[in-house]
Amino acid sequence: MTPTTKIPAVLTGVAGEYFVAAELSRRGYIASISLRNTRGIDILATNQDGSRSITIQCKTNQSAARKWLLNEKSEEFVSKDHFYVFVALGQPTDRPRFHIVPSRVVAERTKKGHRTWLETPGKKGQKHRDTPMRNFLDPEDEFLERWELLGLG
Repeated sequence: MTPTTKIPAVLTGVAGEYFVAAELSRRGYIASISLRNTRGIDILATNQDGSRSITIQCKTNQSAARKWLLNEKSEEFVSKDHFYVFVALGQPTDRPRFHIVPSRVVAERTKKGHRTWLETPGKKGQKHRDTPMRNFLDPEDEFLERWELLGLG
């Protein structure tokens, strides 16, 4: 596979989950990837003494962009123990970039961002049509490598 070869979207997501699980393990946490049919939860993570457990949903893009696609459910699925880890794979020779974000922040930002997008005219001045798709952006890298937000340490 050359550095410019695109991998299928399903493999992009799987790669992101394994990279997140590996990074959690490297940091001394117990990470279990859930079955594909576990809605909204890709990884269960626990500290070594089992005193704190969290759930993680991974979203992965193939580029180094700081933008990920979500659906409208991300606006409502909020828990103090649920987090998103957004993964930017970049080139095959690069280390992935991880953006760790509490679900509350994801819900607030995706809702606000979508509302703003709906209120902003399109390129030709037309009104945007509502869709179930949402975007999460971290343009200033506010959540880059913020593993401490998981509260597992």
